[in-house]
Amino acid sequence: MSVAGVVAEYNPFHKGHAFQVEETRRAGHEYIVAVMSGNYVQRGEPAIMPKHARAKAAVLNGVDLVIELPTVWASAGAMFFARGAVGLLDGLGLVDCLSFGSESADGELLQKAARILDSPELNSGIIGQNMIEGETFAKARSRLVSEMYGEETASVLENPNDTLAVEYIRAINGFGCDFKILPIRRKGAGHDQKGDFDGFASASQIRNKILQDVPFDEFLPEASSKILSEEVLAGRAPADYRKLETAVIYALRSKNAEEIAKAPDVSEGIENRIYKAAAQASSLTELFEKAKSKRYTHARIRRIVLNSFLGVEEMMLHSLPPYIRVLAVGQGGKELLRLARKKAKLPIVMKAADIKKLDDKAKAVFDTECRATDIYSLSLPKPLPSGEEFRSEVFVL
Repeated sequence: MSVAGVVAEYNPFHKGHAFQVEETRRAGHEYIVAVMSGNYVQRGEPAIMPKHARAKAAVLNGVDLVIELPTVWASAGAMFFARGAVGLLDGLGLVDCLSFGSESADGELLQKAARILDSPELNSGIIGQNMIEGETFAKARSRLVSEMYGEETASVLENPNDTLAVEYIRAINGFGCDFKILPIRRKGAGHDQKGDFDGFASASQIRNKILQDVPFDEFLPEASSKILSEEVLAGRAPADYRKLETAVIYALRSKNAEEIAKAPDVSEGIENRIYKAAAQASSLTELFEKAKSKRYTHARIRRIVLNSFLGVEEMMLHSLPPYIRVLAVGQGGKELLRLARKKAKLPIVMKAADIKKLDDKAKAVFDTECRATDIYSLSLPKPLPSGEEFRSEVFVL
């Protein structure tokens, strides 16, 4: 049997995601396991609808098993996001291939870039150039790769999906996973690109339509559109970060710069800019604008702010997710779970009560998840009471 792993947010599950599932099947993989971000995503904000609904949409569109990437890793930068996801796929003990979307779809070039990024010479050069030029780490790295190894290799570090793909490969190499890779060329609109191409719109454009109450059906597979419509009618979607902005600003104003600095990805005094911005801003948009700098991308600031608000600290990322939490079981999911119970390197969690049997590290990660979900629930049209992590059940097709 061949099991392909996919790392996704499905925010929401759209036609581009369906295309990836189809292409992964076409490549000969019998089963597909998706590691999906929980209620928060890497751009530093709440997902458009709750994780169990997004997981349900995935299995109704051909994914066999959906497991959760906990908030600690889901809201992290590319390297830790990838490490967390690949660690879970490796921990399942069944995956033999990683399938991912890619602008270049050039596996050899992506692998070359991954090897280069792990070279000591490059990393010492990046740090020096970053400090001298005052650029973002990503720009300093891309420029140095171009100078040392050529523009073709550096080009993949300019593309969002290729950049993530390189981090997946670095994680695979670092863990010694015996995974093949399957780059699938992205179709349609690029990351955050406006407009649709061949009927494929970017996830950000679809989310904007949902938030503006504009029809979105044409960009989603039928099952995904139906689930999203049901969540909207039930008041469980769309989640709107703006409903939390007063709480976020209050939380940051309640901290000093040293406390903000405990969040992941903080360096070079950015905590001071965020602290000052929180003291002056009356909205999240204003906070992000006041805090941004030449060295810090908007997305990085958003993640720091979110993680500080949720209480996620840098030290939490120095390890890997300690358990495999199942969110949804699709067509072949029962067989995968049967095999995983024999081969998995990590405990499999089907319900919240299973956490009680695990160690303190696992309990700490789950406690963070519970707190994050209770806050997420307040971003919904009809806020939910606390304790949703204990009420939600695995969807079984």
